[in-house]
Amino acid sequence: MSDIVKIAGGVTAAKGFSAACTEAGIKYKNRVDMAMVYSKKPCTAAGTFTLNVVKAAPVLFDKNVIENSDHVNAVVINAGIANACTGAEGYKICESTAAAASEALSIDKEAVLVASTGVIGFQIPEEKIVNGTKVLATKLSSDLEAGTAASKAIMTTDTKNKEIAFSFEVDGKKIVVGGMCKGSGMIHPNMGTMLAFVTTDAAVEKKLLQKTLKEIVGDTFNMVSVDGDTSTNDTLVVLANGESGAAKIEDENSEAYKLFAEALRKVCEYLAIFIAADGEGATKLFTANVINVSDKAKAKLLAKTVIQSSLSKAAIFGGDANWGRFLCALGYSGAEFNPDKTDIWITEGNIENSKLGMTDLSKYMESGLKLVEGGRATDYSEEIAAKILQCEEVIVTCDMKEGNESAVAHGCDLSYDYVKINADYRS
Repeated sequence: MSDIVKIAGGVTAAKGFSAACTEAGIKYKNRVDMAMVYSKKPCTAAGTFTLNVVKAAPVLFDKNVIENSDHVNAVVINAGIANACTGAEGYKICESTAAAASEALSIDKEAVLVASTGVIGFQIPEEKIVNGTKVLATKLSSDLEAGTAASKAIMTTDTKNKEIAFSFEVDGKKIVVGGMCKGSGMIHPNMGTMLAFVTTDAAVEKKLLQKTLKEIVGDTFNMVSVDGDTSTNDTLVVLANGESGAAKIEDENSEAYKLFAEALRKVCEYLAIFIAADGEGATKLFTANVINVSDKAKAKLLAKTVIQSSLSKAAIFGGDANWGRFLCALGYSGAEFNPDKTDIWITEGNIENSKLGMTDLSKYMESGLKLVEGGRATDYSEEIAAKILQCEEVIVTCDMKEGNESAVAHGCDLSYDYVKINADYRS
């Protein structure tokens, strides 16, 4: 089986994809705020979206395109205004944007996706987004730098752009899966994500692509949380144009499918963890590793509850080994377990390894500090605990001692800056 290798780039790493960015002045001044991803060859598309009852106009628009269009050629994205809670006028903006892209690129209107991020409740100036779309069409480039620039254009409160790409070979053909995303706050996905766009030059059957994406999202984007708020705009789209020349992937049991699914998983895992690490005001990545659980769903619930706990997040920020907060969070998760059997460790992680899905958590357990054994405090060193809690990634491992399943969730600490950022977000 071919190795899956990390390569340079993001959405333009796969063959046949180009990108562009521009300053449209939709909300921000003196910065790029629009991006486009394009494939001349029609793409098979799959997507997942927010389950928030309050859905932004672009979410409603894209769900219709994904479900009813035969193919997709382009995605147009703006930052600054979310186009959420904007009624019929907001949906019309999506249609006008798609129409502008259709005219500028000579593609079907039904082959255009749109996405927005920013403040809820404001209308996007139609003239600005239409003009911006037309400009984007003239600036498209397949260079890796164009993909990087696009990933920067869609940022809001993000402090870093987020992109990654992997490649593998099937029957002598190189296949690439690359992606970009944005997200820093209002992060608590539920079968959706923030804004994420993945491109691949593989050819994949549509139903299989959708099925695979949904399964992967459950273990990657849905296992991160920054603040417990599920956005109105959560959108993850995968575009597959088949430009690699490799045979179409239609069989779940084939080597090609297994490699593709693993590469897609790696892309989603990287982007999801990058979002957690870049949470609004965050100073540390906070990872919960729950092991030896009776079933997978229970393990996921326990892990996510730990990293969602405001008290646990505050303790991580303050460098306080207050293990009672972790055990307490496990206890109110809704999952049944025996607290008198539970052990808890804290260990130093490695963000770069975590983002690439390479964290050997069992290794970190061996070198970590056990705070709790059988539901009771150990005679641990507060000095060593404080040093671990100052690291760029803190892993809290909870051994439930009841089965063989495990789960990992990623979040971040809760700092003073989170409140500052969100107290005046609209300005």
